[in-house]
Amino acid sequence: MMDVEKSSLCNCVVNFLLEENYLLTAFELLHELLDDGRDDQAIRLKNFFSQFPPDQISRFNTLRVADPQTLLQEKEAVEEKLAITEYELRLAQEDISKFKTELQKQAESPIHRQKTDVSFSDLGPLKDNERRDLNCAVKEYLLIAGYRLTAMTFFEEVTDQNLDVWQNSPACVPDALRHYYYQYLSSTTEAAEEKISMLRKNESLLEENEKLNYEKMCLVKNKDMAEGQISALNKSLESLQKDLKDKENLVQDLRQSLEHQRKELNGCRAEVTALKMHIEGSGSGQNMVATDVDQSLSLEKYKDEVKSLQMELEILRSKIANVDSTQAGKESMQMEEKVLVMDEEKSIIQHPDDAITKVVKEADHSIADDNLITPKDVSEEYSVDPSNGSGALTNGGSVCKQKDVSEPSTSSMLHPTTEDHSAEIISEKRASFLYLFSSHFRHQFIFFYFCGIGWRHVRADSFKVNPKGLETIQILADALPKIVPYVLINHREELLPLIMCAIERHPESSTRDSLTHTLFNLIKRPDEQQRRIIMDACVSLAQNVGDMRTETELLPQCWEQINHTYEERRLLVAQSCGELAEFVRPEIRDSLILSIVQQLIEDSATVVREAAVHNLALLLPLFPNMDKYFKVEELMFQLVCDPSGVVVETTLKELVPAVIKWGQKLDHVLRFLLSYILSSAECCPPLSGVEGSVESHLRVLGERERWNVDVLLRMLLEMLPSVHQKAIEMSPFSSDPETTGTIFSTPFLELYAGGHVQLPAFEWLHVDCLPDLIQLACFLPPKEDTLRNRITRFLLAVSEHYGDSYLTHIMLPVFLTAIGEDAQLTYFPSSSHSKIEGLAPRTAVAKRLATMCILPLFLAGVLGAPSKHEQLVEYLRKLLVEGAGNQSTKCNTEIVDAVRFLCTFEIHHGMIFNILWEMVVSSNIDMKINAANLLKVIVPYIDAKVASTNILPALVTLGSDQNLSVKYASIVAFGAVAQHFKNDMIVDKIRVQMDAFLEDGSHEATIAVVHALVVAVPHTTDRLKDYLLSKIFHLTGTLPASDMMRRRERANAFCEAIRALDATDISATSVRDYLLPTIQNLLKDSDALDPVHKEALEIIMKERSGGTFETISKVMGAGLASSVSSFFGESGLLGKKDNVEPLPEPVESPKSAPTPPAEDTRLRRIMRGNFTDMLRGKVKGQDETQNQ
Repeated sequence: MMDVEKSSLCNCVVNFLLEENYLLTAFELLHELLDDGRDDQAIRLKNFFSQFPPDQISRFNTLRVADPQTLLQEKEAVEEKLAITEYELRLAQEDISKFKTELQKQAESPIHRQKTDVSFSDLGPLKDNERRDLNCAVKEYLLIAGYRLTAMTFFEEVTDQNLDVWQNSPACVPDALRHYYYQYLSSTTEAAEEKISMLRKNESLLEENEKLNYEKMCLVKNKDMAEGQISALNKSLESLQKDLKDKENLVQDLRQSLEHQRKELNGCRAEVTALKMHIEGSGSGQNMVATDVDQSLSLEKYKDEVKSLQMELEILRSKIANVDSTQAGKESMQMEEKVLVMDEEKSIIQHPDDAITKVVKEADHSIADDNLITPKDVSEEYSVDPSNGSGALTNGGSVCKQKDVSEPSTSSMLHPTTEDHSAEIISEKRASFLYLFSSHFRHQFIFFYFCGIGWRHVRADSFKVNPKGLETIQILADALPKIVPYVLINHREELLPLIMCAIERHPESSTRDSLTHTLFNLIKRPDEQQRRIIMDACVSLAQNVGDMRTETELLPQCWEQINHTYEERRLLVAQSCGELAEFVRPEIRDSLILSIVQQLIEDSATVVREAAVHNLALLLPLFPNMDKYFKVEELMFQLVCDPSGVVVETTLKELVPAVIKWGQKLDHVLRFLLSYILSSAECCPPLSGVEGSVESHLRVLGERERWNVDVLLRMLLEMLPSVHQKAIEMSPFSSDPETTGTIFSTPFLELYAGGHVQLPAFEWLHVDCLPDLIQLACFLPPKEDTLRNRITRFLLAVSEHYGDSYLTHIMLPVFLTAIGEDAQLTYFPSSSHSKIEGLAPRTAVAKRLATMCILPLFLAGVLGAPSKHEQLVEYLRKLLVEGAGNQSTKCNTEIVDAVRFLCTFEIHHGMIFNILWEMVVSSNIDMKINAANLLKVIVPYIDAKVASTNILPALVTLGSDQNLSVKYASIVAFGAVAQHFKNDMIVDKIRVQMDAFLEDGSHEATIAVVHALVVAVPHTTDRLKDYLLSKIFHLTGTLPASDMMRRRERANAFCEAIRALDATDISATSVRDYLLPTIQNLLKDSDALDPVHKEALEIIMKERSGGTFETISKVMGAGLASSVSSFFGESGLLGKKDNVEPLPEPVESPKSAPTPPAEDTRLRRIMRGNFTDMLRGKVKGQDETQNQ
């Protein structure tokens, strides 16, 4: 029984080790079982490890931790077992047969089969706590069973657990594995499975319970919110019902009041009519003389009566006006269906419309002929009271307010006789009559007149003020879409008042949408002025119709045209976003309108993006909260890095200040800006892949990255005044207006250094900004002058804003530390010392990098400030004059480049030339060479006058020096001058000096002159090119030196010059007299020529002499020559060629035999040597030959 128990426990341990992949421990256990003679328990391990190849088993053996003595014993045991292999095999076979029998019996037992089927896999993956408990139990078993080597290996293989410490848990019991075994045997499979399923179900129920509790909590919150909303809605509903009842009562009262007013007005009209009839009847029964006297008296009497009636009518009119004002809003549309508003009460004309009077006067004749309208009684019924000062109509009985009222007064108004009135009176009274109607009708009248419809086609009844105002609006709405297409584009703006009136007053939403679409599309591609007119109309309409109609009627026109083909229409959309936002609800501004602007920012047209930027800046102050701040900030940085300069400029001038003012997050913007600048440069590939070199720290900026860094530095410069202002506001001395200009003085900095004031805004500049800019400068190669110049301008602006004390005590120590020089940090608080000292270069590479990248900024941006001029002169003299002999060649190169960058600022030229003259007249050879190098690099930054008065005299002085190195350095500088200036006087001086160098006769001087002038060939004048060509011709005519190395160097220099000159325009005379003879001379010394140069010279000579195709056929082989000659020969299609003037000196070609076609590399060189230019050279050669 004990053997069975041991076997079972051992099998459990084996299964655990294999399933948990503790292979080293299992392998060690296999050996210990074999050593103990327990082969039957090692069967599974044998089968498992028999699958591994021998080399892997040996690797396991080497990984095993065991002492040499044990390994020796194992070796001896293996050797002994080899002798009895057959015996063990027989025993193993017997064991196998016995185990098969036992397995068969166990398979027949269902209970045991169910138990054996339960494995670790049935229970799911091991949990961490289960694994830890089993590891400790297995370790305990191995120690108890005596498998100490296996236990040691198990200790080493279990790396994530301390097996000596078993945490307190239910599984922690003495002799745990045996307890687990007995517990397993004492329970049935069904009970174990049921327990496991209960545990799993319990876990799932706990999770589901938590989920239900969370849902319950959410539902309770939603219920509370819904109850609150329901109560609010009930209250709102009650208030609305109460308001509705009040409105209904008010409407009833108003209707009764209006009916009463109508009756009174009708009575007044009847009385007025009776008075008129009485006046006419009384005048007809008297004689002529008596009539004049009596009628005047009676008229005076009746006029007094009429005036009294008019006063009563004025009182009634004021009451009606009050009634009209009380029913404004929702009831206005309902009342317009029954009552026509008396427009003449609103038409008090402050500035009489001269255009209307002119139109009326021009239409007098046609109106009189048609007898449609005569103003005889208009003067009586519709008199204009001059005492009003505005021509306001004084008669209130001119408008009918009820449809069923009889119309004798209206007909008499429209059809009186015109026999006793002059034309002038007619014109004046027609004008006054036209003012009786609303301003909308007057605009319609003007429109009809200018459109050529004419007065005759306006029916007389259209002059009646219709009792139903909606009918007029309906007519106008129906007519406008038909009229608009036939109006000239430049005059369509005249229709805007009519369109706005129709949109504002029309009751149907579909018609209003159509008219709004017509308003937005009034002009297909509106220019700036036309967009301004349309936008003003939209703003005026939005003011009148309110926020809801603006959102539902005007804004849809925006997003419908956001993807329009024409950019002018998209510009109108962008413009509307900024100007209509004021007239919509606040929650619409930062949602819908912001999304429209965001889409316009992605537009392909530059002008649309610019307009989107401008209107986003207008939109920000209208946002109700700061929820969209980070989205707006992201859009701002996107627009700052826009590829268009116009968009960037608008963003910097308008959007950036608007975002800072709106968001009040200047610190966040500055932090993000600096990190964005550094990341834009740091993401670029390094200049060199050699680790540890200076070039590995520099970055190759692409066009996009360079643009991003440049505009972000511009943004930093634009934000500097805001940073300065915030630092002043946070300063404890900012309240004193007298000290505001010099607030950052030395006493203030002393307080700051002592820790008496905490100024994050002030400290940001030198603790965060300047170190980041120094880090950025260390990424920039020397050629990035634009970005370095941008940083310099920022540094100069800082010194200008913060003052000389800040420059001296803060900026100067920071940059001195960064370039590796000693600096006093007296005015820095102790907490900042570590960060500033961390800028100092520690290695030789870092020091060279500081000299290359930071020194230019120090010279131009810190010492370049106006107040530091003397210190700049002193520092440069120390750098160039006093320290010339102590610097290496590489350091000299970087210092020269730093001085070159300083010369990009013209203000420093005079000071630099003074120091250069000290170097030129010095006796130090290195200083003179440095002076020549400096003169060479500053040539591109000066004008011809400075070159004549400063550069050339200095170079002539250096060129006359006895030291050859100084002389050759001056020759290179002369070449730079020749490259940048075409002034005849400068060219003549260069020629004279070059003659002096060539007269020396030295090989080095000759090569230096040729190289210097070759650089200038593409940019210089024809005189200098002819000069160089003639000098090369004379030099090639002399006997070459006997030294082959010098001959080859000389030949290569001359060939490079010839090829450079051939790429430019040379006169035919120069070609004949100098170029071709020079090539002949060079080809004579074929041993000194490089094969590539030799072949190029042959091609140039054939091209210039007109033998283009013969050269091609000769170089490319006989086969090609025959095919080419058959096409271009004398009997071919291009058979005859003009005769070419013979060369001054015939040249024997060095290639007498044709090159075999197999020479593939030669053909490739010809193709690289501008094969197409060779083909074009035939015509060129013929033209030049004819000219000669």
